[in-house]
Amino acid sequence: MAAALEADASDFVMLDLDRIGGVTGWQRAAGLAAAYGREVSSHLFPEVSAHLMAATPGRHWLEYVDWANPILQVPLVVKDGMAVIPDRPGNGLAWDNEAVAKYRLA
Repeated sequence: MAAALEADASDFVMLDLDRIGGVTGWQRAAGLAAAYGREVSSHLFPEVSAHLMAATPGRHWLEYVDWANPILQVPLVVKDGMAVIPDRPGNGLAWDNEAVAKYRLA
């Protein structure tokens, strides 16, 4: 990412929480983006990325997909085009264990 930013290869960066090194990797990448004046968007996993975007300078777009909704007790709420960050502890995720069991490979 540093090489791409140095080469002025993009106007913004799109961070994927699962591939950038989790929360710590996100924070490091967001810091690099800020140092180069680039906006930050997310790629997938909006249930946690929304929290990170809220704390990211230069945040741009939250990529939203509802793929996890069927297995969550309370899916991420989107109101008037904006993600509503839950006030539950941690990342706010709570699995619907019965729904998860339907998809479990035994």
